[in-house]
Amino acid sequence: MLNDTFDKITWLLLAVVIAALAALLAMNHGAGDGKAAGLGKAVEREMAYRARIELIGKLYGPVEELRKAGKNQEALLKLDELIRKYPGEAHGHILQGEILREMGALDEAVASFEAGVKLNGDYVDAKSPLSRRGTIQGLVDEGLKSVGGRAAANPGNRSLAASLRRVNYLKSRLAGGCE
Repeated sequence: MLNDTFDKITWLLLAVVIAALAALLAMNHGAGDGKAAGLGKAVEREMAYRARIELIGKLYGPVEELRKAGKNQEALLKLDELIRKYPGEAHGHILQGEILREMGALDEAVASFEAGVKLNGDYVDAKSPLSRRGTIQGLVDEGLKSVGGRAAANPGNRSLAASLRRVNYLKSRLAGGCE
């Protein structure tokens, strides 16, 4: 079988080709697992995000019902309870800001929106299902007129200066700025 040099070289080349093919298959198999794992993580993130949105709807549903019924004070009390129970959840702050704005408490509404946006920037992202971009834009426009005018008339008032900083923070986040 291995009689002459030509046969020996042919068998050696065949062994090298088989080894290279085995190595190539092993590398492609490993890369495929990485892609599948990455795809699995993306699906996991999407599922977690959807579950979070459903949880938000379930947690804050009673507050929305109170708000639609015109019971803003009761809604604020329920929100206060939920904000204390879930301090890292931004949705409570956003709802609180919306209710306070409806009640005419602009400075407090701006502070609530700022707290919510700092916790979760999805509320200024136009593509997010949680987006409140239009509401925040309206609040910023109203705040710049109202708070900006009062701050200009009373330059030494620190609370007005703080409110104006909050309005400007929301304005910068709407423009695409980050923390």
